[in-house]
Formats: sequence, structure tokens, C-alpha cells
Amino acid sequence: MDLHQAMQVFVAVVDAGSLTAAGQRLEMSTTMVGNHLRALEQRLGLPLLNRTTRRQSLTPFGAQYHARCVDILGQIDAAERLAEDAQASAGGTLRITATPAFGAEALMPQLPDYLALHPAVKVDVVLTDRLVDLVDEGFDAALRLGTLDTPRLVARRLRDYGLSLCASPDYLARRGEPRQPQDLAAHDCLVFTYPAGTEWRWTEQQWRFAAPDGGEVAVPVRGPVSVNHAQALRRAALAGLGLAMLPEVMVADDVAQGRLQPLLQPYALPRRPMHLLYAPERQRSPKLQGFIAFALKAFGGGVGVGG
Repeated sequence: MDLHQAMQVFVAVVDAGSLTAAGQRLEMSTTMVGNHLRALEQRLGLPLLNRTTRRQSLTPFGAQYHARCVDILGQIDAAERLAEDAQASAGGTLRITATPAFGAEALMPQLPDYLALHPAVKVDVVLTDRLVDLVDEGFDAALRLGTLDTPRLVARRLRDYGLSLCASPDYLARRGEPRQPQDLAAHDCLVFTYPAGTEWRWTEQQWRFAAPDGGEVAVPVRGPVSVNHAQALRRAALAGLGLAMLPEVMVADDVAQGRLQPLLQPYALPRRPMHLLYAPERQRSPKLQGFIAFALKAFGGGVGVGG
């Protein structure tokens, strides 16, 4: 017997005045109402109602039990409303992870928009190239590059991740500007080294370009510096150490101010797919729902995003 439902039926019978009227209110047959009432009386071992063919009345125990049921059912309703209110407003800590370059250059400048809509949320951001386990490590969402093998997670496609090949004016004044990918063999090429296990790992031997005619060009490269940090690679390029492939969003201001010059623009660099990942069981969380909407608006659709 469902005690909660039986209490609801008993209270409805008392309030409606009859089993038939209670059944209409509960959208339940009169027979089913009677079954719930008899089961409740059997559980309690005491009668709740005096019933005749014309009228019903509460027994002395039934009157006391009715008052307790009304109080208990009211507390249950209040507890459910409390849960509904908690679900309706975002709060608590949202843990998200992203690659260092994208997180610093693209995500962090946009976070005020999310926090303005959800001021009760605290955001804990972990920037790493490591493929974290969202479920086991307690993250709500990840902004991840590359192809996916995440059957336990929901993946929402965002704009592709874009790179720019660039160099400082000082370097180009000394060494000249490459006009086609094959020219890179004669230049100092600064290489970003990804950690082992990262899907999009550039080799230190080749850079690949999509040619204007639709083909692909693979060019062996070498240079004086390799580094596993995008900002350090940017600094090396600004210092004139060589050519570097850097996130578009990271070098946008440098290009606009003339500190770096984009190169080989007729040739497209490979673009990396980027996704927003989260566990389906956490999707009902208001703070995560709000972040999903924010991320899709800020980084979804369009041509590409650097990071």
C-alpha cells in the first residue's frame, strides 16, 4: 500500500463528503477509493469513518488522524515546493574545464555574461590540456577540442577552433615573408608541443595546410624553440624568434596592432572541432542549464573560434 496516496484519498473523502465525490476529484473510480480507504484502516487497525447508506462521519480516532494527515500532506507539499524553488534558481559551484588558451582568451572574457544572469553561482575553472574525466573528477562541463570518444557524455558542437600562422615584423624584416608553405623549410618555426594522449598533437616535423585548389600541403619544419604553453609561444613569436601557429583569438589584438603579421592566408590551416561536454544526469541542474545556454550562444555556430 502506498501510505502517502492512501492519506490523500482519505483526506479527499472527508473533504468531498463521499467516496464518489472523492473519486471524481482524484480522477479515480469509487471502487478504488474504497480499496485505499479499507487498506488504510486495516494498516491502522482502527476505523476512520462511520458509513451508512445516506451519510458518513469521522470516528473520534478518524478525526484525529485526519488532522495529522492534513498536516503531514501539507509538509510534503511544502518540501516539494522547496525543491522546485531550488531547481528554478541556479546556485552553488559550477566546475568546468577547458584548454588553457581557449579558457584564458575566449572563455574568461565571456564569463561576466553568465554570472550576470546567475549571480548566485560560483564558477571553478580548471584550465588544462589533460583529458579530465568529468564524472569521476566532479566536473559539470568541459570545453574540449578534437574528436570524441565519450559515450557517457552529451556532446554539443561549438564553432571550430581556429589557428593563425604569424610572425613579428622584426623577424620578417630579417628573414623575409614566406609566400607558400614550402618556404617554411627555410624558416625558424616555433612548435607547440601537446601532452601525450592529446587528440590534436602537432608533430614537430610537419605542418599541414589546405591548398586553394582543395589539396593538402604537408611541410617539414624545424626551429629553435618548442614549448607546451600557448602564451609562451606567443611571447616567443613577439620576440622575433620565429613563425608560430597560434589561436586566432589569442593573436587578434596583436595582429590589429601590428605586433604580429598573419602569413600564408590563401592557405587554410586545419580547424579543430570543439564541443561542450556534460553528463546527462547533471543536465537538470539550473546552473548547468544556464551554462549550456551561455556556451551555445557565445561559442556555438558561425565559422570558427580560436582558443
